[in-house]
Amino acid sequence: MFTGIIESLGTVKSIKTEGSNRHFEIDSDISHELKIDQSIAHNGVCLTTVKVDDDRHWVTAIDETLQKSNLGSLKPGDRVNLERCMLNNGRFDGHIVQGHVDQTGVVRSIKEEEGSWLYDIDYDASAGNVTVEKGSITLDGISLTCFNSGDHGFTVAIIPYTYEHTNIHQLRVGDKVNLEFDVIGKYVQRLLQKA
Repeated sequence: MFTGIIESLGTVKSIKTEGSNRHFEIDSDISHELKIDQSIAHNGVCLTTVKVDDDRHWVTAIDETLQKSNLGSLKPGDRVNLERCMLNNGRFDGHIVQGHVDQTGVVRSIKEEEGSWLYDIDYDASAGNVTVEKGSITLDGISLTCFNSGDHGFTVAIIPYTYEHTNIHQLRVGDKVNLEFDVIGKYVQRLLQKA
């Protein structure tokens, strides 16, 4: 389980394709602390560490993960948000994040607003996912609060610290982002659909 509080930015050093899988070599300031078999979220996608060497670690993504997230479009030099799984004696600073991307969304607009930024995100509502006003959303692994919640989109406000310490400052209009909707909201939505 994760909380959506980004620990570090990693840099994709290399990508190797093997069959339908992709192996990512990531350089980061927390790589040396990782262990083989440890879960770590990359842009909100939970992946297993398969190799560690000094300031680099390697993870593998299967085809389904590549198709349902923005990891399939990563290239060497891209920055990724990193979060290790939560310790059971740690603080719960964000919200419940599973590291299972529900779908991708698209950045519709970015507006700077006197020291903060507003990002409007669109998503395909036919997948059955919903947001609620002032509810939680995970965008590329970042725990955020959504507002202007509608049938197919929402807005998030980004403070300077988040802007500087995550890869959100690299996003441009039209970019694809990983979305994990609030787990409690997903269960409520499914129960209502059955009623």
